[in-house]
Amino acid sequence: MAGLIGRKIGMTSVFSAEGKNIPCTVIEAGPCVVTQVKTVEKDGYSAYQLGFDPVKEKNVTKPMLGHFKKAGVSPMRKLVEFPMGEHQLNVGDVVTVDIFKDTYWVDIVGISKGKGFQGVVKRHGFGGVGEQTHGQHNRLRAPGSLGASSFPSRVLPGMRMAGRTGGNRVKVIDLQVVKVIPEQNLILVKGSVPGAKGSYLIIED
Repeated sequence: MAGLIGRKIGMTSVFSAEGKNIPCTVIEAGPCVVTQVKTVEKDGYSAYQLGFDPVKEKNVTKPMLGHFKKAGVSPMRKLVEFPMGEHQLNVGDVVTVDIFKDTYWVDIVGISKGKGFQGVVKRHGFGGVGEQTHGQHNRLRAPGSLGASSFPSRVLPGMRMAGRTGGNRVKVIDLQVVKVIPEQNLILVKGSVPGAKGSYLIIED
C-alpha cells in the first residue's frame, strides 16, 4: 500500500535514545476503508480509493451515497486514491497504521493554513527599504518598483505582489517516522507538517 489518510492532532516532543528532544507532529492515521479498486482494463489505470472519517448518511450527497452502498461500506467524509503497492486489497478491506511500522521516511501532503490578504514582506519575504532616509517615512514595507515604464509598459506575469496567502496544497518530503502507536492509530513524524489542527493529511510511503 502506498499511503494512508490521516488527521493532524497537534505537536509534541519525544526523547531519543541519545537523550535529544525531538519535536514531532502527532497524526491520527486511519483506519481507512477501501471503497473502490480501479483497474487498467476498466478505468485506464490501477489504484485503490480509500475512505476516512465516517459521516452520517444525511450529510452525504445522493450520488456519493450510491457509491458507498455499491461498495458495501459506510459513508466516509474524505476519499483519496493511492497507486497500487505490494498489498492486494479488495473493496471493504480496512487499512491501518500498521503499514508504516517498518517505514522510516514518509511524504505528507496537506493544505497550508490560510493567512488571508498579506503584503509582500510576509508573503514573499521582502526586506523592505530599511532605514528612513531622504525624507521617506511610510514606505518601509513597500514592494518597490514593478518594472520599467517605457518598455515593456506593463507589469510582467509572475511579479511578486501582495495577495491571498496560504490555503495551498503543500507536500513535505522525507519526514522521519519517530514512532507508530497502532493501538491508538497514531503516527509521530519528526518536524512540522502543513495544515491546522484537525485538518486532513495524505501520508505517502
